[in-house]
Amino acid sequence: MKMVSWIISRAVVLVFGMLYPAYYSYKAVKTKNVKEYVRWMMYWIVFALYTVIETVADQTVAWFPLYYELKIAFVIWLLSPYTKGASLIYRKFLHPLLSSKEREIDDYIVQAKERGYETMVNFGRQGLNLAATAAVTAAVKDFWLTSAPLLQSI
Repeated sequence: MKMVSWIISRAVVLVFGMLYPAYYSYKAVKTKNVKEYVRWMMYWIVFALYTVIETVADQTVAWFPLYYELKIAFVIWLLSPYTKGASLIYRKFLHPLLSSKEREIDDYIVQAKERGYETMVNFGRQGLNLAATAAVTAAVKDFWLTSAPLLQSI
């Protein structure tokens, strides 16, 4: 029974949580409707947070009765123009939180970018060293395999 609930919740989240909003986001951008554009931006910000929480929750509390049904209800609630769930969560919780932590988040992102660049350069350097070592080792091994019979005959 849990497997059926999981499949249904996955389908609902993909169709109603992602495809439907993606299409209407496209429509908002295409028509340059600022009100709709803001609505869908708030939705995507809330949905991104939902996705992070869902990833952790799926691993820890999926055993909870009606867990998947609650996920379906939550996504529908977020999306509904009647409840305006995403707008409510954004305006009441996320916007104030992000506004108060914006400076720290920006600083952290800058540091992460710098560390990420340095890490990639180091990995690249190590990868080139490893490839060069492997190439030299293969060339030496190939030399001795092909040259050894000739040297023995001399």
